[in-house]
Amino acid sequence: MKLIMAIIKHADNDRVSKKLTDEKFRVTFVASTGGFFRSGRSTLIIGVDDERVAEALRIIKETTTIPETDGEKQATVFVLDVEDFSQL
Repeated sequence: MKLIMAIIKHADNDRVSKKLTDEKFRVTFVASTGGFFRSGRSTLIIGVDDERVAEALRIIKETTTIPETDGEKQATVFVLDVEDFSQL
């Protein structure tokens, strides 16, 4: 199992989250700020089975807006190994 943490523009959050949940991914959203201008960001936390990581990354890439300025990114994404998982 993997944990994907995707930091995206806040304006992309609804579209990305909806597409991920439509495809049966479980998504937790955390409002965050960052970058040079401290602009609004959303951090999506997604628990993913190993075989679905590529699909989740494709959805994130296809549903985030293309940057309009140099140095800006569509998303910053971390894919982490999950050693243990439980729901209480």
